[in-house]
Formats: sequence, C-alpha cells, structure tokens
Amino acid sequence: MPVPAYIQVILPLRLEWEPYYSLPEGVKVEVGDRVRVLFARKEYVGAVSAVGVTPRTDENRILPILAVEEGLPRVLPDEIQFWRAVSDYYLCSMGEVYKAAYPALKTGQEEVEARNKERLETRLEHLKDKAEKARRDDTRERYKAEIETVEALLRGEAPVSVLAPVTLSPAQEIAARTARKALADGKTVLLHGVTGSGKTEIYLKLAQETLDQGRSVLFLVPEIALSRQLEDRIATVFPDVLVFHSGVSAARRSQVASCVRKPGQYLVLGTRSALFLPHHHLGLIIVDEEHDTSYKQDAPAPRYNARESAIMLGVIQKAQVVLGSATPSLESLYNAETGRFVKVDLKERFHSGDEAEIRIIDTVAERRKRGMTGSFSRKLIQEITDTLDGGGQVLVLRARRSYAPSVQCTECGKIPKCPHCHVPMSLHRGPDRLECHYCGHSEPYTGICPSCHGELQPLGAGTQKVEEELTNLFPERRIARLDGDTPDTEEAAIIRRFAAGDIDILVGTQIITKGFDFDGLSLVAVLQADSLVGQQDFRADERAFQLLEQFRGRSGRRGRPGRIVIQTREPEHPVYARLQGSDDADLLAERKLFGYPPYTRLIHITLKDSNEKRLDYLSKELRNALLAAFTEADTPPAVIGPYAPAVDRIAGESIRQLRVMLARNKALTALKRTLAQAVSTFGKERKYAAHLVVDVDPV
Repeated sequence: MPVPAYIQVILPLRLEWEPYYSLPEGVKVEVGDRVRVLFARKEYVGAVSAVGVTPRTDENRILPILAVEEGLPRVLPDEIQFWRAVSDYYLCSMGEVYKAAYPALKTGQEEVEARNKERLETRLEHLKDKAEKARRDDTRERYKAEIETVEALLRGEAPVSVLAPVTLSPAQEIAARTARKALADGKTVLLHGVTGSGKTEIYLKLAQETLDQGRSVLFLVPEIALSRQLEDRIATVFPDVLVFHSGVSAARRSQVASCVRKPGQYLVLGTRSALFLPHHHLGLIIVDEEHDTSYKQDAPAPRYNARESAIMLGVIQKAQVVLGSATPSLESLYNAETGRFVKVDLKERFHSGDEAEIRIIDTVAERRKRGMTGSFSRKLIQEITDTLDGGGQVLVLRARRSYAPSVQCTECGKIPKCPHCHVPMSLHRGPDRLECHYCGHSEPYTGICPSCHGELQPLGAGTQKVEEELTNLFPERRIARLDGDTPDTEEAAIIRRFAAGDIDILVGTQIITKGFDFDGLSLVAVLQADSLVGQQDFRADERAFQLLEQFRGRSGRRGRPGRIVIQTREPEHPVYARLQGSDDADLLAERKLFGYPPYTRLIHITLKDSNEKRLDYLSKELRNALLAAFTEADTPPAVIGPYAPAVDRIAGESIRQLRVMLARNKALTALKRTLAQAVSTFGKERKYAAHLVVDVDPV
C-alpha cells in the first residue's frame, strides 16, 4: 500500500500553525499551488507552503485535500517569503497575512478570470479552425485580426513605454547622483526634500533608469486622493502605469495583479496594499511621504507599516528602496543617524522662491477685542480677501469633519453621547443627524434634548460649518469641501477642479495637507490648530509639525509667494517655534530622554470586552503573565498598564491597554517571540484570545 504524501497549507485563518493534509494517490502539487480543503467542517482555498513533509501530528486525523485549484495562479515563492517576514515582525499568523494578500473577493475574481481564460482559449481554437477553413481572403484576415486580439488578452502583458525622458535641475541631479551611489552600496535612501523641491522628478528619473535595466518599479503613496493626482503626473512619462488601490474596481485590481504576475516589466502606483501583489524582478520601491501614518494598517491583522514592509520586500526582491518626505519620521531620521539609511538632502525649491511666510494669530486675543467672526479672525478674512483679489486660491484646514463636533442642551447641559461609545456624537447636516465617528452609529437630529426637551446648541465648527461660514463671507466665490464625508466618486473631480482653478476656496480635513501640487495656491489657513498640538500622545508634536510643514508647502509653488496663517489659542507652543525655524524643540533628544521610540520598540496590547469587570481583572492578569514571562531576560521590557485610553469604550466594548517597551538590542527578536507566546498562551488558557489585539510599532 503506497504511503500518502503530506503537505502543509496556509489557510486564511488566525492559526498559529499550518495544517497538514494528505494527497490522494497520483496527485502532485508544488509549493504555492492553491488547494481546496476542509478545516473545522468548512471549505477553504489555501496555499501550499511545504510538500513532502513528515507530520507532527496523528496521521490518522489528517484529511486529504478536496481538490487542486487548477485555474488559480500559483503563489510565488517570494510572496510566501514576504508573508513570513511580515508575520514574524508584526506577531500575527501567516493565515492573516495570506487573507490580506488574497482576500475572498480576490479569490473569487481569480476564479472568474480562470473561467474567462478557458472561454478565451476555446474561442481561440474556434477562430483558428475558422481561419483555416475560410475561402475568402478578407474573411481569413478578419479571423486573423480576432486571433491576435484574443492572444493579446490571454498574454495579459503590461508593457511599459516611456513618453519623454525626465530632466533634472542641477540640484536634483546632485541629489539623484548621491542616491544612486547609496543604492548601489545596498543602502536604503531617505530623500529629505523641502516641499516643492521636485522629489517626484527624482523618483521618476530613478524609475526610468530601473526600467531601462529591465527591472520593475513599485511606487507607493499613502492616500488614494494623492494617487489620483500623481497618476496624471506619472502618466506624462509612463503612460502604461498600473494603478492599484481600494478605489479601483475589483476587476481592475485583479487585472493589475495578473499583469504583475506575468513576465515583463511593470510600474505600479498604489497604496500600502500594493505591497502584496505577486511582484517579481522588482528593481526599485519608492515610498513617497514616508512619514504618513496612513501607511500603517490599524485593523485587521496584519497591522503592518508599509514603510518597514517595503524594506522587507526590497531585501527579498533584491530591490533598491527610496523613502521620501519633506518632514521625515523620527524613526527614519534615527535610522539615518545610525547608518541604516543614507540621508540625501534636497534643499532647493524646483521653481525657486522662498518658503511660505508664516503668520500666527492668537484667537484668545482676537476674541477679547471682538476680532472674530465665527471661526475666522478678521485678520484671516482680510488675508483670504487679498489672496482672492490677487487671483490666488486658498486652502482652509479644519481637522474635524461634520457641522459641529458635538451639541449641548441649553437647559440641562447634557451632551448627547453615542450609546455604544464613551464619546459625544457629531452633528452632520443634509440630512440632519447625530453620528458617532468611532462606531458609525447614527440617529436623526431634532434639535431637542432627549432628557429635558430643551434646545440643543451646536458646539464648535467642523468642515461643514466652516464651508457654510465661508459661503456667507464670500458669496461670489466658488467654494468646495473635501473630507471623509465626500463621496469617493467626487473626490478626484474636486481635486482636479481645484488644480484647474475652477474652485477658489477648498476647505477640508487632513487629506488636503497631503502632497498635492496646485499651481494657483498661494494661501493656506489652519483653524483651531490646538486640536493638532493638544493630543495626549508622545508623537503629538511630531505629527503636528509634519502636518503643518506639509500644509505650508502646498502654497507658493511655481515661484509664486505663499503664506500660511495659523489660528490658535496657544501661539507660544513649541511646534510653531519649530515651524518658524527654531531648534529649541529637539524631538529626537526628548524621545531619547524619556526612552520612547525610535530608541525603544513599542508594542501595544489592546483588550476589549463588553463585561468591564472581567476586562479589568483579566487585563491585570495578562500584565502579571507578561512580567512572569520576562523574568529571565537580561533586560526585561517595561510593561505599563493596564490603563483606559482616552476613548475607553467603542461599539459597546470597554477597552484597556498594555504598553510594552523593549530595548533595541540583539535580544529584541527573542523578546518579541516571548511576548507573542505569553499572549497566545494566556488567550488559550483563559479562552480570551478573541479579546486580544497585539500591535507592533503602533502609530
């Protein structure tokens, strides 16, 4: 009797192991093949991770595979290697990474493509048969033309043509030359270019050179909106650029994956999920705006950061990696200081001109002398008027969407809160409703207090209210809004209209501070800037500075003088001093003093439970389990907590957190594994695994 062959399969599940399966007699598979199997009485499509293995379990309990999915593409070895790197670093399962790379929707689309391929192959044979039997020349030629079309569809190749060579300025050429040398030495390059210095041109020049060498390029951006504007810019050089993000249809994303998988070169422009495409022969990975927190996946697992993951992928693919930003993250600056990265400075603006002038307006002082009209000081209103009269455009930042962040009863003082979360609900207009920005709960807004039937009064101003105020202040001007309430279908159109000069004032949330390039923009304004600098987080000052400096850089391009006006209740805050060139706020020195990242590695463990008493008890028990697990370590990590975060209840579940701070030394990897094992054991023994979330390098 023949001995069955055994394989291991990665399933799209949160499993700490890769289950064993047997192969029916005569069936052969290779690593990467897709197979259909039963697990816990449910069918799944998994990826073969090992063949010819000796099971470490009872062979009598091992099930045979149900089928080999012949129509689905094989997972590449580099893909599996990348998944392992992400899994190991971010302390999640291979199944969770596989599910991110091959979600159910993608697998379903692949199955549709497999059926389409079969139909095309049948159609091709039918056409060839007709062409051979055709009696008339014109009929034969028509069949041949159809044959060429079908063959092209079956190849699915992604040719990369170049419309025009990229020309660099002298300053850009010096930076590019320095970057080339560092990349050739195997270093990651951190391109630190002031806003408007032309980092994009350097990216495109390096991409062009990479494609000339026969290798492919992955270009990452943090936001879909930024991708849409950059797509137009890249297409002027590379018309065959492939775009991959959640705003693209599932069918088109599947087509891009097919193009990437097949032989030939490609240039992909995408958000963080583009890392999980079936890349091959990558020569260059570009991470634009590398400091942006949108590169970090919050949920579900893998909770990866695309910046760090891009470097992992670069090692696997033997590809060069360029990180770019006008305001590099402190982690990247630290890596440059310690020699892991090579920092390349680009301090000269591409179209010359000085940096945008900064004006800080003290709203407390303005209110005392009645210098405020709603959210706007009279000084800012005059700045906007002068800009518009001079033919310029204006961007207005308010970091809160909605009409008002909350409402309050004028009689009893009650502020309506979400019934599922410990947060006030925001007022939205059109239709009027109260909405929770954490769990999405929504209810109609009547303006009447549910407790005493008094009148509800809006507190503060979100982007909707600011848009309304601007419309009243400047009734003859074209005003638009861009925030989380803007439909995806309208987002790109608004950006293009503003770029074309068809909008005079654009108000929005943080999305408008990203790396957009608008020729006519000469004034940017920040309302209630205190909401940016007043957050209780050790990264608050770094993030506020990055956002304000990025926003400042949006104005005054193409040689036009620019200005940034910041309205704040705290004009002496060190972030504003740093923005104006002061070196007093040395954020890296502060981080080192208090032992925060990047000088340590941070891991958050979040516990969620609808039973608050059980949550408090088990979160303390988990802390004790972690301390016990680290007792034998030479430098045991600091375990802080459990504590309730600022928002301690979301969607009906109370929240507690533990913060684990690990020293950056040779023991780091082993300590992370110890932590992961301790959390896993605790979850199993207490039947609490579903309540635990581990987040490595949270932002």
